Amino acid sequence: MSKPIVAIVGRPNVGKSTLFNYIAGKRISIVNDTPGITRDRIYADTEWRNRSFTIIDTGGIEPDSSEDILKKMRMQAEIAINTADVIVFMVDYRAGLTAADNEVAHILRKAVKPVIVAVNKVDKIGETPPGAYEFYNLGMENLVMISSTNALGIGDLLDEIFSFFPEKDIENEDEKVTRVAVIGKPNTGKSSLVNKVLKEERVIVSNVPGTTRDAVDTYVEKNGKGYIFIDTAGLRKKNKIREDIEHYSAVRSWAAVDRADVCLIMIDAVDGATEQDTKIGGYAHEQGKASILVVNKWDLVEKDTGTLEKYRREILEKFSFMSYAPVVFISAKTGQRVDALFETIDNVDKQSRNRITTGLLNDTINEATAIAQPPSDKGKRLKILYITQVSVKPPTFAVFVNNADLMHFSYTRYLENTLRQSFGFEGTPIRILIREKGVQKEMEGV
Repeated sequence: MSKPIVAIVGRPNVGKSTLFNYIAGKRISIVNDTPGITRDRIYADTEWRNRSFTIIDTGGIEPDSSEDILKKMRMQAEIAINTADVIVFMVDYRAGLTAADNEVAHILRKAVKPVIVAVNKVDKIGETPPGAYEFYNLGMENLVMISSTNALGIGDLLDEIFSFFPEKDIENEDEKVTRVAVIGKPNTGKSSLVNKVLKEERVIVSNVPGTTRDAVDTYVEKNGKGYIFIDTAGLRKKNKIREDIEHYSAVRSWAAVDRADVCLIMIDAVDGATEQDTKIGGYAHEQGKASILVVNKWDLVEKDTGTLEKYRREILEKFSFMSYAPVVFISAKTGQRVDALFETIDNVDKQSRNRITTGLLNDTINEATAIAQPPSDKGKRLKILYITQVSVKPPTFAVFVNNADLMHFSYTRYLENTLRQSFGFEGTPIRILIREKGVQKEMEGV
């Protein structure tokens, strides 16, 4: 592994996510007083004493719970334990040593990994408070007193973690990876897709909508190329977001789009494209993200001749503002066309980074203006003086004109269509900036 991995484990509601957020330096995990909020493993890269490492937050372990979701939380924590180089076992000083703590300790002793017991909610750091000695009964000698809420004792804890790192941090140079955000309404199969890609139970899958509450980053390699899949909470309509927890999840889902290279907009084939689907796609479009419309559960749709093409047309009618996006039909459950999805991801990512030389651009636009003359108003005609590409992701072009007020929206769209016909740009928005004598106006192709 390129970086040491540290997993924070423990029973629910002992402060794991608060500690994780402090160490990570940002509010990644949900923090709420309701037990069982963090359900999946959450990863973040951080550093201490000039040493980079990865920290994992986990769902709380409920050893004796018969509830299916809590059993899966335990499984997730056990996977994190098996992955980690160092384990931080959090306990609650105020609650004292519990039977659940002893059960978690039993699981950790089987791991044969360095374990540091972080006794949380100790308001005064210094000498070990008398009540903390009972935690030595867990059979682990490395105890550190902390208060994750008040940021007390965190440096001592990090020093203890650091002491267990391998002597050499074998860290590869930054490799080119494609970040893929899997977004959509609840229960469209986002987590099932990620699990099928990884061929393991990496993300909790449940028929209960809203199971995934955090945006989860997962690294996978395919054909020698690296990808980070970001599984996100299902995005509901605002009037259906009642819990604070769901609100935080939605915020993180939008943030996942912001840091993605490619967005997979998951659509339920049985339900068809809905208004909420188009709103989700609209956000990815506004952020300039390369996108793929992924129609999941295609195995559940009754088909006859022409069903697929008819469905594709209906989808693109709903998503008319992003007609550039390819439509892919899959079944995350059976794995149908899931592997082929990578080829489309690679293509739209490449298209979003495509850069065209200025000479070729001007030749193309000059030919386009000869075919369809620019608009005129009151005897004044728009003249396109020059075009150049100013950035990628999304491809952005500056068009210099004699009078920006003469540039009609429909002609901007004509220019965009010309660029697409000439250079592709499948799966990515295009932005066109109209510039005239120091004045800049932005027009985005539809």
